[in-house]
Amino acid sequence: MTKNVSASFDLEQKQTEMIDKKLERIKYADDLIIDLTVRVKHEKEYSFDATANFRWGTQAHVSAKDFDFGAALNKMMDVLDTKIKKEKDKIQEK
Repeated sequence: MTKNVSASFDLEQKQTEMIDKKLERIKYADDLIIDLTVRVKHEKEYSFDATANFRWGTQAHVSAKDFDFGAALNKMMDVLDTKIKKEKDKIQEK
């Protein structure tokens, strides 16, 4: 899986490490996802958007917002993890 993280501001080393660590949570899906793009914006609050392209042509898009960087990242990862599991289950049923 190819991972691409971009931000509308300069990410601190600690923030980059947090993102990398959280992405380890979906390591089980490496063979299912072709690429994963994560975009981070910070205006009044942190906004995370992630798009996962599955190898069978399906795409999952999730987003989350919070005033705390870690909380926004956790919310996004929770939704992304759920979407990946649903896609995996759909494919295994076929």
